[in-house]
Amino acid sequence: MIRPIIFNTEMVTAILEDRKTETRRLIKFPKNNYTGEFPKADNTKVYKNTIFSKKISFYEEPHYCFDMKPPFYQDDILYVRETWAFQCCIECMNTREDDSCMSGKTPTVHEDKDTVSEGCYIYRAAHPHSKRVNWRPSIHMPKEAARIWLKVTEVRAERLKDITHVDIIMEGVMPEYLNSRSGEKTRDDFIRLWNSTVKKSELEICGWDANPWVWVINFERIEKPEGWCI
Repeated sequence: MIRPIIFNTEMVTAILEDRKTETRRLIKFPKNNYTGEFPKADNTKVYKNTIFSKKISFYEEPHYCFDMKPPFYQDDILYVRETWAFQCCIECMNTREDDSCMSGKTPTVHEDKDTVSEGCYIYRAAHPHSKRVNWRPSIHMPKEAARIWLKVTEVRAERLKDITHVDIIMEGVMPEYLNSRSGEKTRDDFIRLWNSTVKKSELEICGWDANPWVWVINFERIEKPEGWCI
């Protein structure tokens, strides 16, 4: 199945540089049918991985079991939604493909209600003049603008603090944050990265110190699927 996934500009850059092959997404538990409250992370464990129904079963002590579907499954194809813009550029239609605007993509026709304009999709990540562009949010990026494709290789559920040094590297934390004494990336770098993506009002339940349950999604970068219609 082909599905979208959103990454911020920093993480898109890490993917393009082949530094990021793993991401963590918060698991939002449903309310406990008995208590009417959301299960607490410390009281919840993975009860059973029901592979055949593609669900993972959780158990909240003392007596509540519930199933969760992961956001993606192994072998799913993902197209990355990133911060983008559409740059009208009629001139590039008359140039060679490799000379097209700063996007490096073949010129694209963009339809907007009653008007049709010619130009290129451009992206904030690695753009040479990003401050000069009126960027659009990643959530509004159309499918045809996708330039990064990923294939899911593994999905699992775990607590946020279970992350290892290897995982931190796979998360794409910048290499300049290496610990000079141990030669390994410190957790502090990932903690700052994770907490920067959480609203201040939700840090108590979603931040590092809360140690929430997360989906761990491993992926590899691939070429655009053959036959993908744009």
